[in-house]
Amino acid sequence: MNPVRRVLSGFAVAAVVFALILKSAGQEPAAMQPEPDAARTLHHIKTVFVIVMENHNWTGAKSGNIKGNPAAPYINYTLLPMASYANNYRTPQGVHPSLPNYLWLEAGTGFGIRDDGPPSEHNLTTHEHLVKLLENAGISWRSYDENVTGTNCPVRNEGATDVNGDMLYAPKHNPFVYFSDQTNNRSISSANCIAHIRPMSQLEHDLASGRVARYNFITPNLCHDMHDSCGGNAIAHGDAWLKKTVPMILDSTAYRSGGALFITWDEAASGNGPVPMIVLSPFAKGNHYHNSTYYTHGSTLRTMQEIFGVYPLMRNAGSSTDLRAMFSVFP
Repeated sequence: MNPVRRVLSGFAVAAVVFALILKSAGQEPAAMQPEPDAARTLHHIKTVFVIVMENHNWTGAKSGNIKGNPAAPYINYTLLPMASYANNYRTPQGVHPSLPNYLWLEAGTGFGIRDDGPPSEHNLTTHEHLVKLLENAGISWRSYDENVTGTNCPVRNEGATDVNGDMLYAPKHNPFVYFSDQTNNRSISSANCIAHIRPMSQLEHDLASGRVARYNFITPNLCHDMHDSCGGNAIAHGDAWLKKTVPMILDSTAYRSGGALFITWDEAASGNGPVPMIVLSPFAKGNHYHNSTYYTHGSTLRTMQEIFGVYPLMRNAGSSTDLRAMFSVFP
């Protein structure tokens, strides 16, 4: 045999033997191994819960403040001592009312919208928004909304009514139904929409059975979100709702094994805030940690993108400061 050919043949045999040794050891050559999912294998935070309340300042609105308010004992005397929180988290400058702020949390912009019109008036065709990036990356998400039926895509008001006759679920607090790629162009029978937007009553079962998604967006109804009085004190109603809801999350395996809960408010009652941002996680600094860094809803969106490793940073998220300072370990 030609000496060169003999040497090459020897290399080939050695390569085969090496591959067999790796296989028997339960390994594969690096070129054969799949790319790791960075969000799953490198990040400490695996599961996120976001709760959005309504229309109150953290400070600066006197009796309407959440901080120190006697109508909010659960927030002030139970959550804050174990949480990290921001003293200067503000809604984007001049962005009102509710809807554009919810859209900002999802897409880093309010798309120029300055009203609370339904999806029939604001049909957004862009694919550049958070849950679409999550879907593209194979990361599960779900929205839990009070008073939706779970049998249709809730692009219109629905559910029981309050003392004023207003239905308790409003799309303006559910940003996902404004994106046509989530609703099959506003179809009430959209299977994709129905699969992702679930009744709030399902949350407890999903937590107990370990079936929550990795990204979970939670919306109370109009009587529980602190916006409407509904025959009583709006802040007290919302505080009581949080007292019932938050422990379910904190006691869950999903939270204890790498979870993070963000509780914020869509907008302030006065000006651009500040509004509350409260962070709880096994990885948060907690213990009343707080700072005065300037944050906005773009900060929350950037934080979500970094936790899940989905890029590029969208619109205002790219220029916003993330919430990593709230954590001892991030992401």
